[in-house]
Amino acid sequence: QVRLVESGGGSVQAGGSLRLSCAASGNTDSSNFMGWFRQAPGKEREGVAAIAKGGRSTYYVTSVKARFTISQDNYNNTLHLQMNSLEPEDTATYYCASDDGAVVRGITPLEDTWYKYWGQGTQVTVSS
Repeated sequence: QVRLVESGGGSVQAGGSLRLSCAASGNTDSSNFMGWFRQAPGKEREGVAAIAKGGRSTYYVTSVKARFTISQDNYNNTLHLQMNSLEPEDTATYYCASDDGAVVRGITPLEDTWYKYWGQGTQVTVSS
C-alpha cells in the first residue's frame, strides 16, 4: 500500500505560480511512475505530468509544457509540481498518483488507468 498526501494548493491570479507537493509513504519502493492529474468541475480527470523513478523520463500534457515542471525528491519520497504562468484554465483539483510497479502496456503514464494509488486532492484556483 502507498499513501499519498498532497499540499500546496491555493488561489492565485493569472500569471502567478504555485508549487504542489505530494508526500508518499508506505511501499514506495515498488513504484515506477508517479504523476499529477487534475479535474475541473464538469470535466474528466486529465493527466498533467508524470515522472519515472529516478527522473529518467518525464511526460507533460501539451497545455502545460514550458509552464509546469514535475520533479521528485527521492530522499524525502516527495513529488512536486512547479506551476508557473498559471491560467484560469488551470483551475481544478489536483491529484497525485503512484503506480505499483506492475507492467502496463498500451497506454502512457498520463492516463489514469496506469495508476493504483491516489491522494485526496488539493484545490488550485486561478483568477483572471
